[in-house]
Amino acid sequence: MNMENLRLNFTGKCDRCGCSTRTFTMSFFNTQHICKDCEARERKHPLYESAVKAERDEIAKGNRNFEGIGLPRDLLCRG
Repeated sequence: MNMENLRLNFTGKCDRCGCSTRTFTMSFFNTQHICKDCEARERKHPLYESAVKAERDEIAKGNRNFEGIGLPRDLLCRG
């Protein structure tokens, strides 16, 4: 998905925690648009490097629609 499509699909709220945000990034674990706080939590997760590697491997194969390795349960937000 290109950056323009990402911006068009962004709602102004973090898909993971629901907070309002003007900045976002895409999760390496799944296709959620996440805020900087959720990104920081994600980067500290023990499976983060595996998720990044899986994404890079898929892109190298030409798959630009990789949906990630799946969100670990301990990164689910408790609302």
